[in-house]
Amino acid sequence: MTILDLGPATATLRELVGSVTDDQLTRPTPCPAYTVGDLVDHVGGLAVAFVGAARKEPVPGSEQGGTGDASRLEPGWRDRIAHDLDLLAQAWREPSAYDGMTAAGGVDLPGDVAAAVALNEVVVHGWDLATALGRPYAATDADVAACLSFARPFSTPEAAAERGPAFGPVLPVPEGATPLVELLALLGRRG
Repeated sequence: MTILDLGPATATLRELVGSVTDDQLTRPTPCPAYTVGDLVDHVGGLAVAFVGAARKEPVPGSEQGGTGDASRLEPGWRDRIAHDLDLLAQAWREPSAYDGMTAAGGVDLPGDVAAAVALNEVVVHGWDLATALGRPYAATDADVAACLSFARPFSTPEAAAERGPAFGPVLPVPEGATPLVELLALLGRRG
């Protein structure tokens, strides 16, 4: 069993979320249905949902999946989301998080798959947020490699029906693309 260290990716995302100004909340993002505020709300929700998944504890309200709605951002949301991202990294450092089955967003998953989904969400939405804010984004080689291992099986023509609405259509991977750009293309984003 490989324990994923979500710490670097959550630290990057925490810093990005903390840098969002109120006037940036209505900016568009690479997620067509989300503004920056909607994406930030989604990040806050996924952090809580995947902490629950790691701990094998149900999270009330998470069964409908990860929606994003900027109108739910309360005063102090930056600190709350930063705290929850820290908890997310801590929760997936526990070996027991990888044992057996769990659930996140209304989907039952093996623990190791839930960890991969959580890392993928943090890395890709980190890039989404950085892009929307006009900021550079970097992920560790290990994080991108783990996300690619997760994304590649869902990026074949045979897996198109399994992708669901969580991923955009697979885009061509440019020749000589970095692993991050490949990951983004597999998940329907132009990096």
